Amino acid sequence: MYIFNKINCQILPVYCHILMIRIICRMFFVKFIFELFAVTKEIFIFASDLKMMKSYDRLLKYSIKPSMQRIAIMEYLMEHRTHPSADEIYTALSPSMPTLSKTTVYNTLKLFSEQGAALMLTIDDRNANFDADTSQHAHFLCKECGKIYDLAFPGEVREVEETQIDGHEVKEIHYYYKGVCKNCLRKDTY
Repeated sequence: MYIFNKINCQILPVYCHILMIRIICRMFFVKFIFELFAVTKEIFIFASDLKMMKSYDRLLKYSIKPSMQRIAIMEYLMEHRTHPSADEIYTALSPSMPTLSKTTVYNTLKLFSEQGAALMLTIDDRNANFDADTSQHAHFLCKECGKIYDLAFPGEVREVEETQIDGHEVKEIHYYYKGVCKNCLRKDTY
């Protein structure tokens, strides 16, 4: 069951708000049942509901007010580990959410980045890409195919907390690598 039903959103946009309220109520009911009876999630929740709950909980964890658009964008980021750009996310979600605009996607991703719910990657000169994995790791950009890969840190991880270099206060540290990925290298050898 996918909640962003194209028919409901196109015919009666008011139903979008009602639907969101029903989903939130169902999430709280399911959490209450879990606590009351200590049963497994698989009994009560469809797979899409579980994904939505994870997205919803993640937004709350980072003090972001959940909305249908924000939940859908976070769900997409968490599901697609390809480091998508705002345009890719908009293209993927707009068919099922006709009320979604590019501006909403850009502003939501900016909010996620500012609140720490997602990373904004500036490894690509043309696009800002986004990553739902906020743990410390490096990124590799393939100059051939344009894909971005997650990499483990090669050594000591430097913490950002009150780091100063030559009198400058460092707020963020990014580890980016660029080159040719193993898949493109294999293609070149054949």
